[in-house]
Amino acid sequence: MINTLIVDDSPLARDIIRHFLEQDSEFNIIGEAVDGEDAIKKILSLNPDLVTLDIEMPKKTGLEVIDAVMKECSVPIVVVTSHDTAKTAYEATVRGALEFYSKTTFSSSLSAEKEKEIFETLKRISGVKSKPAVTVSQLLEIKQPEKRDIRAVVIASSTGGPKALSSFVSNLPGSFPVPIIVVQHNSSGFDKSFSQWLDTYTELTVKVAEDGEIPLPGIIYISQTDKHLELRTADENSCFLNYNDDDPENNQKPAADVLFRTAAECLKDSLISIVFTGMGNDGASGTEKVRKLHGITIAQDEESSLIYGMPKAAKDTGCVDIILPLDRIAEELVKLVQ
Repeated sequence: MINTLIVDDSPLARDIIRHFLEQDSEFNIIGEAVDGEDAIKKILSLNPDLVTLDIEMPKKTGLEVIDAVMKECSVPIVVVTSHDTAKTAYEATVRGALEFYSKTTFSSSLSAEKEKEIFETLKRISGVKSKPAVTVSQLLEIKQPEKRDIRAVVIASSTGGPKALSSFVSNLPGSFPVPIIVVQHNSSGFDKSFSQWLDTYTELTVKVAEDGEIPLPGIIYISQTDKHLELRTADENSCFLNYNDDDPENNQKPAADVLFRTAAECLKDSLISIVFTGMGNDGASGTEKVRKLHGITIAQDEESSLIYGMPKAAKDTGCVDIILPLDRIAEELVKLVQ
């Protein structure tokens, strides 16, 4: 059983979350907290396996709750918030929350596949009491690629991705010479908030990718939610960003596989792909495609990944050139694009 504490000052929100979780018999609701101070007391006394946490509450905010609790113990926290507090929710992942969802997720009608994915994610992270710091940074595995002209970097990330990406981009120089295109599995409508939040961590410019846009150096492009992002050939010297409304792949939309596949077709050996932490296997078949067309492939290592699902799936294809701890990926990437 996964003993779960629900924290929200809205009785309606607590009822909606409770109703959703009780659809799966593995979740046992052991209590509810109605404000930030109540939350801290109950988390420390009940020692839950999982906490769902609102951001804006009386007495103490969700961020203050996370800070207070993490000083005493490590407990898996999932933020459940509104679009108005989305940027704060991303900040919560840096402070210790493991995932977050929009409140509308639990009140809207979800497909069976999406419900299954959410329950699997919650079950997986309920077992993540803490992620030990990686004190020894080393190159775990490398197949030294030949030097070549790199024209773009494509990235896949999911659960644990916001924290990983904030660390990654903060280590890139403002002079980074090629565009970076990111598919981060986000709650619907959170793309703009995510790009604004991530922009505060880097000297580069972060923005939501626009349909028809030509990717430029110095910019990190974030895929919109609910559409697949592609890279398409404009002419022999340039590519452009394009959205399609095709069905989900790997139960994801946007799917990193779509971006990786189309980018590989455009750029061939002038592409680098990176798969960061996340549930599932999105990015694995895309990694195969990048390698098949002679691009360079990178994956985050197990020790530094919050959830070693997507990087492992990529590694298991046998098509990953370089496996690195999170804090070494930016450094290696700079070398590869020089």
